[in-house]
Amino acid sequence: MNKTTIQSSPYGPVVIVWNGRNSGTKVIRVLLSTPADSALETVSRLYPAASESSCLEMDAVAVTIQRFLEGEPVSISPDVADLSRCGAFQQRVLRAEHAIPRGCVSTYKLIAEHLDVPRGARAVGNALANNPFPLIVPCHRAIRSDCSLGGFQGGAAMKRSLLSKEGIIFDENGRVQCSHLHYG
Repeated sequence: MNKTTIQSSPYGPVVIVWNGRNSGTKVIRVLLSTPADSALETVSRLYPAASESSCLEMDAVAVTIQRFLEGEPVSISPDVADLSRCGAFQQRVLRAEHAIPRGCVSTYKLIAEHLDVPRGARAVGNALANNPFPLIVPCHRAIRSDCSLGGFQGGAAMKRSLLSKEGIIFDENGRVQCSHLHYG
């Protein structure tokens, strides 16, 4: 039976969907609120039988997510997430994305090249667009090759805000200004 832990944030509620099984307690999904849809509505639609619950591991994840969203320099280990729910390629993308340090960005193209998948930028973008663990795997750190933001499950404003909190600077057109791209 899936359980949920709800955490408030500056961007609205964040819902952590998790379960405890033989392999331990693992996050199976992180749902972000957007201006158009609250994570609370999304969880009731996608996981109607899930019950709100608490445990030490998920409480710690929820507090770390809140601190992350407030701009504190914290990181969450991908080991708390059940990556086995993702295909092999998506797992590789998520691990590469998780390795991008706070305050740095990379492009979908550079991540694809790092994974030895030339011309795989779109596949990397799709893997990140379907990232079930946003914030645990900070996919807001991937941008387009022209340094524009690209997509994010929490919306463009949240992506820009998170990057700004990490020290990323934008030009007057909203493009990331940086002298170095991770994996570049």
